[in-house]
Amino acid sequence: MKIVAKTDRGYVRESNQDAYAVGEFSDEVVWAVVCDGMGGAAGGNIASALAVKVISDKINASYRENMRDVSIKNMLDFALTAANIEVYDMADAKPELHGMGTTVVCAIVRDNQAFIAHAGDSRAYVLSGGNIRQITTDHSMVQDLLSRGKITDEQAANHPNKNIITRAVGVDKSIEIDFDQLDLDDESALLLCTDGLSNYVTNDEIIELVSDGKHYAFADRLVQKANANGGGDNITVVVISK
Repeated sequence: MKIVAKTDRGYVRESNQDAYAVGEFSDEVVWAVVCDGMGGAAGGNIASALAVKVISDKINASYRENMRDVSIKNMLDFALTAANIEVYDMADAKPELHGMGTTVVCAIVRDNQAFIAHAGDSRAYVLSGGNIRQITTDHSMVQDLLSRGKITDEQAANHPNKNIITRAVGVDKSIEIDFDQLDLDDESALLLCTDGLSNYVTNDEIIELVSDGKHYAFADRLVQKANANGGGDNITVVVISK
């Protein structure tokens, strides 16, 4: 299993409020977590970094070889819930951090299966055979409008409220986590990213950038393309492949 990752401030933001971590338990089991903080420069940085640390620690402490699928799901749910409590409690205790929170997308890939948990608009995609498929569904105002047929895909891409998310770690005392489980073949790659990539690089551009199969270059190329297309937000990319 191969994993590449990169984060970048972009060209517009004064600081990088994204955070990520990756790791492996064996040649066939890897994990990754990507967060995009919000709530002002200090708050966003703290929320994303804290969430990444808590989730990483929980995964490393809890994962066991030969875990059942349902146990992996429960472990991810527990890890993200623990992160929610930590971020919420810190924001509640420090007035200058009130309102901080972070999106999260987290994955464990074992053999040919991916287990994905998320909250917010950081995304997971599968890249395979010249195609791209979005796995996660954004928790955002624009996605809600899109799902209800109130706006078109084209309107969603340029909507003035596309940065408003409806679910995030640390904003409320409790959090609802969405979970996906899917099979991957040997030619598939799993892409985790913040909206600094998905808002600035089109699906067709992503496919073109990974079409030669040079896995080691994927993260660099995608970040460079997001910056070339404006770099209006922090950019974080993780790609996992066989």
